Amino acid sequence: MSNPLDTNALKARQQAAWASGDYAVIGTTLQLVGERLAEACDLRWDEQVLDVAAGNGNATLAAARRGCRVISTDYVPELLKRAEDRARAEHLNVEFQVADAEALPFKDATFDAVVSTFGVMFAPDQAQAARELARVCRSGGRVGLANWTPQGFVGQMFKTLGRHVPPPAGALPPSRWGDEEQLRAMFDGEIGAMDVRCQQFNFRYRSPAHFIEVFRTWYGPVHKAFAALSADASAALESDLTQLLNESNLAGASSLVVPSDYLEVVIMKR
Repeated sequence: MSNPLDTNALKARQQAAWASGDYAVIGTTLQLVGERLAEACDLRWDEQVLDVAAGNGNATLAAARRGCRVISTDYVPELLKRAEDRARAEHLNVEFQVADAEALPFKDATFDAVVSTFGVMFAPDQAQAARELARVCRSGGRVGLANWTPQGFVGQMFKTLGRHVPPPAGALPPSRWGDEEQLRAMFDGEIGAMDVRCQQFNFRYRSPAHFIEVFRTWYGPVHKAFAALSADASAALESDLTQLLNESNLAGASSLVVPSDYLEVVIMKR
C-alpha cells in the first residue's frame, strides 16, 4: 500500500520554492490578469475583498484601485513585502497578512469577493483550499479565479518540469484548477452561478534563451528544478523547455511571444 501524501511536507517544499528567486520579477508582468479579473468580478467601491495566495499583489492592487477594502494574504512573507511596496507606491490602503490558503484566519461569510490569480491553484490540499475560499465569502458574493489550464503553455511547462523533477507521489497537478469540470466538483454545493471564460496571457521575451534565463533565476519552481539537477540533467531540461518555447512562439526568430491559456472564473456563491 502506498503512503498517503504528506501535504505539510509538500507545503513546506512549496514555500521554499516560492521564496527562492524573486517571483515579483515575473509576477509584475502578469498585472493585466488581475485587472481583467477585477472587472470580471465587477468589484465595487467599499466592498470587502480578500486576495488569497496573492503573491506580489496583482489582484490586490486591481481591487484597491477600484476602491475596495482589501486584505492581501500569502504564506510567503517575502512576496507580501513586495506587494506592500507596490501598494505604498500608489498610496493604496491595503492590509497585508501572512495566511495559509488552506486555513484562512477569517470568520465565515466575511468578504464580498474572494480572489486569487495563479495562486490558490498551487495549494497541496485542493479540496480544502476550495472549501476555505467558499467559507469566507458571503452568500451572493463572488469567488474570482485566474488559473492556468492543463493544455496551455504554463500547464505544459509544469508537465515538462515534472518529467525531469517528478512531484511527490499522490500530489495533484495545480492545473486541475484550470479545468471547469474539476472546479465544479471542488465547489460543489457552493455555486449559485458560475461564469468561465478562456483567456490568454502573452509572455514576451527576447528569445527562448532569455525566457529560460529569467525563469531559471527568478521563478521559484523553475529555479528549484534546475538547482536539483546535475549539469547534464539541467542541459536536458533546458533543451526540452527550449523546444516547448519554440513550438509555442508566435513571433518567429526575431523575438518571443508565447500565449498561455488560463481560465477566468467567477463563482457567485449560493
